[in-house]
Amino acid sequence: MLSTPPTAVSAPSTLPSSLPMEIQIFIESPDLHLPSRSLTANPNCSLRDLKLSFLSIGTLIPSETLNSIYFSFNGRPLPDSSTLSGIPPHSTLTLRSRALLGGGGDGGATGAESRDCYLKMYATKKPDKADPNEARISRWTTCALSSEPLQPPCVVDRLGNVFNKETLVQAMLEKKLPPGFGHIRGLKDMFPIELCSIPGVRSDDDKSFDARFQCPITGLEFNGNYGFFALRQCGHVLSSKALKEVKSSVCLVCHKEFSADDKIVINGSAEEVAVLRERMEEERAKMKEKREKRVKNGKPKEELDGGIVITEAGGRPMKRFKALDVLPANATKEVYASIFTSSKKSDFKETYSCRSLPLGRN
Repeated sequence: MLSTPPTAVSAPSTLPSSLPMEIQIFIESPDLHLPSRSLTANPNCSLRDLKLSFLSIGTLIPSETLNSIYFSFNGRPLPDSSTLSGIPPHSTLTLRSRALLGGGGDGGATGAESRDCYLKMYATKKPDKADPNEARISRWTTCALSSEPLQPPCVVDRLGNVFNKETLVQAMLEKKLPPGFGHIRGLKDMFPIELCSIPGVRSDDDKSFDARFQCPITGLEFNGNYGFFALRQCGHVLSSKALKEVKSSVCLVCHKEFSADDKIVINGSAEEVAVLRERMEEERAKMKEKREKRVKNGKPKEELDGGIVITEAGGRPMKRFKALDVLPANATKEVYASIFTSSKKSDFKETYSCRSLPLGRN
């Protein structure tokens, strides 16, 4: 880049000479790294002629080069056909390059990029962003285990996940439940629910991302936009809005009583699931304590060596039952005992059909 101070340059002889008046214009070109200059030209001189005067007087310049640069005044681009008549004297024009501004609206290409850079930009396909609306609707309209559309009969677990009953039971029998559903240990951990279908929409319709169920009281769709509760006592699924507006301790559909612990939040938030999990652990602890108390005060049955032994209070085994303990009145012990087994050891042998008699005895 030249560091020559601005110098006064007269316009070439090709400029109109019959005009009576001339003005002085300052030109700078930071894009082309050319030193600033001052030109004296006729006001009717076109900007194209001014470019020729600024770049090289008397030198043939290709038209492509002239078209790739333009003048701007106060940030506003000026066409080559315009004249200096609208520019005040002693003003500064800036000579810009179109390539640095995107080549005239081609998307920002500077001409410096290679074709390889352009191809690499599209070579790697960016992963598609998941639509949060589709993910939300899918969670409410499909089985939490198989991702198939919900098809009654349906069940809900203690944490508010909704399943197709047949799918869940089959996975339990085959012991193929994922670790995320390890809290489901048996049939007591699932509760049947009744989903109210939207009129005109079939429940077996294979549209995973369309709501097919609604609240039977308010008509709100079962699609995740609204909160829903499942009642364990009767299985009806009601929206939180219905339970909030009609404060009652009975089901609004079947009028069966329920308590606050009977309400299960369906597909709840992390905080709501944590509350349900804590309630589940408390219920299991109470059941375990009740079983232990029953063993201590009652006479439960225990498996021992493949048989059943009746134990006394405290866990001590009781005396085994014998047939002679309930001997009927006027019955002989020997005869009564022979009904169940051999009463005495002898040479007689029993088969599956009769007792063999010893032959050849004198």
